[in-house]
Amino acid sequence: MMPKAIPVSIKKAFETLCFLENRTPETTVEEAKDAFAILSEFRDGGIFIGHYAGNSEWERHSNGDEIVFNLEGETTLILLSNGNEVSNILREGELLVVPQNVWHRFETPRGVKVMTITPQPTDHSIKKPEHV
Repeated sequence: MMPKAIPVSIKKAFETLCFLENRTPETTVEEAKDAFAILSEFRDGGIFIGHYAGNSEWERHSNGDEIVFNLEGETTLILLSNGNEVSNILREGELLVVPQNVWHRFETPRGVKVMTITPQPTDHSIKKPEHV
């Protein structure tokens, strides 16, 4: 028997979020909770959305690649490669696949609406990771 598939309205999901105006690497989960949501579980992780401006902490995913879709606005997705920060500008309608185990972070001065397909677990670091 096939599991029941339920459509999810991305537009309606964004209407439930509050814009997080000044995200920083030190922003707590509690402070950011109204700016992010999970749309659906997916494999070993989930499909997430967020609406914010500012900069994120470093993160990486040990169980698979992460897909980042920029739905509105502009962000720079910085990947750490051999200790060097590689900037990737994502404009509205663009996506980037972040390879498994690659540390990355977002710089978003004016605001963005993103959707990610993110495997779990996720490692976080406020400071730039030294051992990659």
